Amino acid sequence: MKTKELFKEKTVFSYEVFPPKKSSGPQSIYKTLEELKSLSPDCISVTYGAGGGDNNDESFKIAQTIKGYGIESIAHLPCIGMTKADLEEKLEELKALKVENILALRGDLPADDYEPGDFSYASDMVRFIKDKGDFNVVAACYPEGHVDCKDKVQDIKHLKTKVDAGVDQLITQLFLDNNDFYAFRERCELADINVPIEAGIMPVVNKRQIERMTSLCGVKLPDKFVKMMDRYQDKPVAMRDAGIAYAVNQIVDLISQGVDGIHLYTMNNPYIAKKIHEAVHNLL
Repeated sequence: MKTKELFKEKTVFSYEVFPPKKSSGPQSIYKTLEELKSLSPDCISVTYGAGGGDNNDESFKIAQTIKGYGIESIAHLPCIGMTKADLEEKLEELKALKVENILALRGDLPADDYEPGDFSYASDMVRFIKDKGDFNVVAACYPEGHVDCKDKVQDIKHLKTKVDAGVDQLITQLFLDNNDFYAFRERCELADINVPIEAGIMPVVNKRQIERMTSLCGVKLPDKFVKMMDRYQDKPVAMRDAGIAYAVNQIVDLISQGVDGIHLYTMNNPYIAKKIHEAVHNLL
């Protein structure tokens, strides 16, 4: 099933997981998936080695396992360094696994020298995927603007190009101030971007985690969030519970404002996913 169809019926609630490091062994992720399965998510996306993973070969296998649970999966594919032949091979592999949904990304630029491949931008990759198969293509978007864009006007123009290339739905980067999302949604409406937009929510459970994320993608830290971190940073359990509560408050507000869907960055932590599910599932 193409996940774009889910938005016709309800507020979509989905999760993101990532392949474990090879040093952790593959079984850790399957234990996580067993627990997430009990929460009946609409779909689960699988990153291509993000979140510290170095086991990209496992990514498609995980997506196939999720499909076997009767839950739709979304396979991430970054285009940096990928040739057309590479991508065509991966698309054939996904077809064989009956994975219909792809999150097409540019990906992070490597720090060292690398072969650029055939795709400079995610929009180039989207066009290629649409030409090669009947896939549902998901893309990333950035409520506070992409760090490589000089301003939000340029960012929304790039997003329009990407959507016009064939994107079926969008998932946002994490944000911590819902007003940034609402302003972004208005910019999308003005630009005639009319595909479903899922709000990406990451429950922050430790200070180092969010400081790393903000350094990578430039996410703004609201004053109330900073005060929460300062108060609980040395109390791990309290910080975890405060982070969950903050995420729940974001999600409740977003649902009340008619968000198309919520995409929860689980960080492979089923406890956090369960607590948030318990708090919001009756609202969906």
